Amino acid sequence: MLARVIPLVDHRQLLDRQIAHSLPNTLPTIDVWDRLQRPLRDLRISVTDRCNFRCAYCMPKEVFGTDYPYLPYSSLLNFDEITRVARQFIALGVKKIRLTGGEPLLRKNLEVLLSQLAKLRTPEGEAIDLTMTTNGSLLAHKASALKAAGLNRVTVSLDALDDQVFKRMNDVNFPVARVLDGIEAAQLAGLTNIKVNMVVKRGTNEHEILPMARHFRGTGIALRFIEYMDVGATNGWRMNEVLSSAEVIRLLQTELPLVQLDPSAPGETAERWGYANAQGQYDPALGEVGVISSVTQAFCGDCNRARLSTEGQLYLCLFASQGYDLRQLLRDPAQSDAQLAAAVNAIWSGRTDQYSVLRSLRGPDTASGPGRRVEMSYIGG
Repeated sequence: MLARVIPLVDHRQLLDRQIAHSLPNTLPTIDVWDRLQRPLRDLRISVTDRCNFRCAYCMPKEVFGTDYPYLPYSSLLNFDEITRVARQFIALGVKKIRLTGGEPLLRKNLEVLLSQLAKLRTPEGEAIDLTMTTNGSLLAHKASALKAAGLNRVTVSLDALDDQVFKRMNDVNFPVARVLDGIEAAQLAGLTNIKVNMVVKRGTNEHEILPMARHFRGTGIALRFIEYMDVGATNGWRMNEVLSSAEVIRLLQTELPLVQLDPSAPGETAERWGYANAQGQYDPALGEVGVISSVTQAFCGDCNRARLSTEGQLYLCLFASQGYDLRQLLRDPAQSDAQLAAAVNAIWSGRTDQYSVLRSLRGPDTASGPGRRVEMSYIGG
């Protein structure tokens, strides 16, 4: 079995080089930009490294077996620590927080964390966009409580409608009907702007593209197709298993005419396509689909996302091989909120990550430089 590899940067070295120890005990409220002039707008927080699915592209059973060494509970950031660090990110420009995993609904009392995060405000006094990605397995039981706690919207991972295909992909024999029940419960609870993400792997589930589109068309749920990615080192990724977004769109248009739409926000990863009516115009009542071209079309140029792992390691790219330890700062009573915010500022200001661009030039084996890329199950998608 492969051992967990979590490459980090010692926070003390970072502080010694870039952060003064006599900072005033007040929080900065500034927008920060990295070296490629990308702002910090989106924070993705992994609340657990555990998942009840064993999807081959994320947590293959051969690696994440019954004896896999998950993080001990004492290593995880507690809810107060997560809320504290989130507050510093918001002061530096973050407008959206997404909770991920693993499977985030496996974290006990997640509603408590949501209620804490929902109270946070930007320097302008605005509420943040609080969202979550889930495999949907527990959503039917949790949707109402999540909405009441302050969750704005939810994204559900669903890779097939055919029950046998879905069970093979999740590799734990979990029925698709229970995920569909969770999506329906989220709608009934009043969660809006619900999205469904489908990872498309050539030779595995590409025949489910049209059935998925037919099912969600006109439901108010946006379906997004994601290219199978080379995240981490355990999923056995091969380029010949990638079905490009261009191929997905061509397949959809054989049956369902589409009209390309403008991005809904700066830094959005999905290319949006609306369903067309008989006149060839976009019909909002029919909804939209999206494609996320993680392999064939790099979107590093306006990437504004930071990722915080379950135990407080900050990663600047989904494909990173290096993290920055914020947990030691959070648990050091000598470190003020201002110093924590200054550390985040210094880390983001030095960011140059553009893995997908480099991969397109040099190939996946060399694009991230030395070190093994972090696993998606550790920092979330």
